[in-house]
Amino acid sequence: MGEHAPILQAESVSLRFGGIRALTDVSFAVNRGEVFSIIGPNGAGKTSMVNCVSGRYRPTEGRVLFDGQDITRMRPNRRAALGIGRTFQNLALFGHMSVLDNIMVGRHHLLKSGFLRGMAYWMGGAQREELEHRREVEEIIDFLEIQHIRKAQAGTLSYGLRKRVELARAVALRPKLILLDEPMAGMNLEEKEDMARTILDLNEEWGMTILMIEHDMGVVMDISHRVMVLDFGRKLTEGRPEEVMAHPDVRRAYLGEEDDPTKAEAVAA
Repeated sequence: MGEHAPILQAESVSLRFGGIRALTDVSFAVNRGEVFSIIGPNGAGKTSMVNCVSGRYRPTEGRVLFDGQDITRMRPNRRAALGIGRTFQNLALFGHMSVLDNIMVGRHHLLKSGFLRGMAYWMGGAQREELEHRREVEEIIDFLEIQHIRKAQAGTLSYGLRKRVELARAVALRPKLILLDEPMAGMNLEEKEDMARTILDLNEEWGMTILMIEHDMGVVMDISHRVMVLDFGRKLTEGRPEEVMAHPDVRRAYLGEEDDPTKAEAVAA
């Protein structure tokens, strides 16, 4: 694929569960190197859309392309191997394991030694590979500024730090595209600012394309290159943040639904 071709394309994606339509004919493209956010009221289909990209759901109709390759029917672990990383709304860390080990787990499928591992250890191959992985993980730990908790048990950490470790584990695969499902949920203002800065650094310094669902409109406006709005499973509009927020249907459907004057003021600011 050429450098300017979109890294991700959804073409007329529909998703039904029985008689319920979660998504109806949604099309969009994410360009390489951008931060692309999906917004909309609760139940709009945002997580369903991201699940169609990650492989958790398979669209009823339409298709999903990554780097020009049709991945619609591909298993999630195969998509991860192609370069799609993701975090989950519900924290999925191993609470009894150290931060370091949790991040190492994120790199596990990159270990190539497989069933010959034991023999390779005697030959020194796997040890070399393990050291290489360890170096990569240490670089991620430095980048995300979590050196001070590298040996801590993940289950003992504050919510904000656990979210950071989960992001580190998704980043451990060095994905081309990272899917973030409400990365700021449950965070205080300082934690949100830290996470927003981290996402921008991943995008700008590490060259990762970001597809993000986020309720905090201030964050969406600040860090997104483009935004898509879903409403009742349909695409309402898409464009630069300021264009999207000027759209009358968005103001009605999104801000009106929330009916929160502070959000309206934040957007107007």
